[in-house]
Amino acid sequence: MLSFAFMRHAYIAGTMIAVISGIIGVYVIGRNMSFLSHMLSEIGFSGASFGIFMSWPPLNGMLLFTIVSSVLIGQMSSNSSRREASISAISSLFLGSGILFLSLANKNASDATSILFGSMIGISQSEVDQILWLSIAVLVIIFIVYRDLRFDSFDHVGAQVKGVNTQAISIIFLVILALSVSVAAQIVGSLLIFVLLTLPASSAKYFTRTVSGMMVFSIGAALLGVWLGLYLGYVTNWPVSFFIAMIECVIYFGALTWNRIKNG
Repeated sequence: MLSFAFMRHAYIAGTMIAVISGIIGVYVIGRNMSFLSHMLSEIGFSGASFGIFMSWPPLNGMLLFTIVSSVLIGQMSSNSSRREASISAISSLFLGSGILFLSLANKNASDATSILFGSMIGISQSEVDQILWLSIAVLVIIFIVYRDLRFDSFDHVGAQVKGVNTQAISIIFLVILALSVSVAAQIVGSLLIFVLLTLPASSAKYFTRTVSGMMVFSIGAALLGVWLGLYLGYVTNWPVSFFIAMIECVIYFGALTWNRIKNG
């Protein structure tokens, strides 16, 4: 299997995606932003469609759309009562635009399918390099703001009392999330990227109570889903995203069962 270059590329990219998703997912759960990760996945589809329309690599279009929209959401939703309305408004605008761009590009259905569900055979060496550098950038940013981001994500009121610039941290996090969505969609597809950004971290909270412990478990669950999903996709020729979603759901429901037994 690994004798094929496209599978080596998929595993390298998939490993970086799993690590990033596992870490970011803990903050997504801590900040109650599962809804936002879903919206950014739809916006990512729009950006990729725009990239195809402009004859760009789809990843470049996804980066443009998700970063711009995340900054807009951050500026508009500092008041939590307006957050969901802001997200819905921006998401609707970008999603409608994405459908238009894909139609104007006159591409066949396989292009839309690759954007929505990912493609393990569509990762080139240049895209692997791009994913690697973007992943490193995300990790560096997280390392720099780790203390304030953790504080704000799990004790927002306490962070405000301590003088943390919560609005700046929120915008930084949204940009990091946008980068993560764009990177991860290369394997999982924009339609199901929220699976990796929510389910591993949601499972982790039933096994550990510390942020670092949640990250370790979340990364491990994401790696298991991506690695096994790629293998099963290779041997069956079924969509990789289906297997990743199935594996992560099994882990999550297993965590729920374990929690019920432990507390029962």
